[in-house]
Amino acid sequence: MNNRGPCPPGKPGNQQAGVTRSRTQPVERSAMWKSALPRAKQVQLLLLDVDGVLTDGTIIYTHDGGESKGFNTKDGLGLRILQEAGVAVGLITARSSASVSRRAADLQLKYVFQGTNNKKQAYEEILRKSGLRPEQTAYMGDDWLDLPLLNLVGLAATPADGAAEVRRQVHFVTSLPGGHGAVREVCDLILEARGRLASMFDIYSG
Repeated sequence: MNNRGPCPPGKPGNQQAGVTRSRTQPVERSAMWKSALPRAKQVQLLLLDVDGVLTDGTIIYTHDGGESKGFNTKDGLGLRILQEAGVAVGLITARSSASVSRRAADLQLKYVFQGTNNKKQAYEEILRKSGLRPEQTAYMGDDWLDLPLLNLVGLAATPADGAAEVRRQVHFVTSLPGGHGAVREVCDLILEARGRLASMFDIYSG
């Protein structure tokens, strides 16, 4: 039993209650993570599918005929940090939803393409507008419709529960499923590859 009473409030930059606020110690990474780093280092734009990537794929129909989707806050913070580190973010999805529009606005995403059956065409438009080369882009999708675009980008990723055919063809498969932190893993991968993960951690944890 601990009779020492409550711990005093900590100060920024100090070690509190045995928890070290530092990323200086190396984090154990998978072989796939390490092999994807050279590709991730070049990424200046991350594009995402929505259903099955930013969400777990569940679609809830509301009584007024609309749709409801759930988004993960860890993914949201990862995308915010990634943008602050200089990497643009966009969405390309075949469905249209007011909840996606609101989420994109909340996260201040640069590119939002909804109701897009031809994702390759949307991608080519983004390349023209941004002036980026394919190797400077990443895309995360989870199903067959995403394969044409996944085969074009410099870094192709999918969640742990992505379709088997997709998992076999991408450069990086996350350890978490879609809608449950998978996007955050890709954000961290890109940040680490660009040498920004530790510095952004210090900013947010300080």
